[in-house]
Amino acid sequence: MTKTEKRRAPKRLTGDIGRVVRAALDKKASDVVLLDLRSTPAFTDFFVLCSGQNTRQVKAIADAVEDTLRAAKVRPSHIEGYDRAEWILMDYFTFIVHVFTPQTRAFYSLERLWGDAERIEIAQDMP
Repeated sequence: MTKTEKRRAPKRLTGDIGRVVRAALDKKASDVVLLDLRSTPAFTDFFVLCSGQNTRQVKAIADAVEDTLRAAKVRPSHIEGYDRAEWILMDYFTFIVHVFTPQTRAFYSLERLWGDAERIEIAQDMP
């Protein structure tokens, strides 16, 4: 499998990435994708991308991610875009969480921009 091919996530993601994905899915995030950037010249190891149907849901997803990781004693180094909530970026150093509205996600198309990264699809019913 080449690194640009899609693959399904393992049945159970572990650690902070797993917590992020479960928190997002608990708030009904759609199109959840994990980009593995470790084999690219990126500034982080992973991107977690997901969408909320409107700005209220985007904020709810971001809040759930932040609360879940805070409970695990993990805090972001930086959060951007919360006020407008069309694209919230949460930087946790080794991974970055991107929560989009569908229109903003399509416009910026990070999956295409980082096309060299391995793309891991996350099932909506992941435990």
